[in-house]
Parts: sequence; structure tokens; C-alpha cells
Amino acid sequence: MSTGLSIFLVAGAYLLGSVSFSVVIVKLIQGLDVRSVGSGNAGATNALRAAGRKAGVAVLALDITKGVTAVVVPRILDAPPAVVGSAAVAVVVGHVYPVFFGFRGGKGVATSAGALGALAPLAMGLGIVLFILLVMWKRYVSLGSIVTAAAFPFLATACHRLGWSDDGDGWLFGSAASIAFLIIFRHRGNIRRLRDGTEPRLAEPRPQAAGGMKS
Repeated sequence: MSTGLSIFLVAGAYLLGSVSFSVVIVKLIQGLDVRSVGSGNAGATNALRAAGRKAGVAVLALDITKGVTAVVVPRILDAPPAVVGSAAVAVVVGHVYPVFFGFRGGKGVATSAGALGALAPLAMGLGIVLFILLVMWKRYVSLGSIVTAAAFPFLATACHRLGWSDDGDGWLFGSAASIAFLIIFRHRGNIRRLRDGTEPRLAEPRPQAAGGMKS
């Protein structure tokens, strides 16, 4: 594959990630910027709060789909593993720092799930189980997201070394670790609240911040 096409695929993944469906859908339905309401996050959960369940489900599905697409297209074109892994990272970076929306995006969990699931489906299945168990146990969605992201590179490597999957070479570990770092960085506010005991649990109302905004 030519260098030009490789660059195009990675850049295209970033631009695809930069399409912030939560901003677009909530704006169309409610006339609001989703980043100015609720948690201020441009993601499916906040879209649900701002515009209802259908909007939240649509954003979730579209965010996952763009992560999957960023990986599947380079693979169809027989791109080298390094290009596929770079495209996976790029689509998440685009979601978190979208060029089309002032570089103010979401936390990248759904898009990461799509990209990493396409890279290593078995490891993602194990990650989903881990996420569900953590959320059921502690009732913190943020904690489940952080721990699952951190664990994914090791889950993929373990699946590969045990012979359960062909996925798990160094390029996959590096891509998954980069995505995990980005997700954890974007959850630093949640980490502070978890440490302080102020992070809302699942089904608990989010505390109001000054001016009526939710933190």
C-alpha cells in the first residue's frame, strides 16, 4: 500500500471521528448544543438526557459504527496492521477532539468500543463482561469504562498468547494502549470524583453545579 493511501486512511478515520453525532442529533431535535447541558459531554448518555432515549440510542449506535468503519475499511483495502491500528486511534482522537466542532468532543467510550471490537472481537467480548460485572458490583459506569479500557490491551494479548485469537500482535497492543490512555485522560474528572466519593452511581441523579449546570 502506498504511503499516500495510508495517510489518507488515517486522516479519513480522524475526520470520521470528528463527526459528533451527539451534537448534530441534539441540535436537530432540541435546538441545543449538547455540550451546554447536563454533563457537558458530547456523548450518548448526555444526548439521552438532553433529547430522550431515541436520541441516546441513535448516538450510541452511530458512534460505535464510526469506530467499526475506521477499522473495517483499511482491512478491506488490505492495509498493513500498523495502518489499521493507527486508524483505530485516529477515529477515537477525532471523536474526543473533533475538528468540525471546535475540538470539544466526547469521552470516546462508544467509538473506542467499535474500533477495538473490530480489531479484536474476542477481547472486546471479555471486556464487555468485565464492564458489566464492575457496573453491577460498584454501580459506577465511569469506573467500568476506565478499568475496561485499561484492561483491554492485556485481554487482547492474553487471547493471542492462549491461541484463542489471531489478533494481539504488538501493533494491536500499542493501539489499544493509546486509546486506553486517551479514555482515562478524558475521565480524569470522574477519577477525582471517584476518589472523593462524589461520583454519582448508576440511577442516581447527577449533582447540580452552579448556574443550574450539571457537573
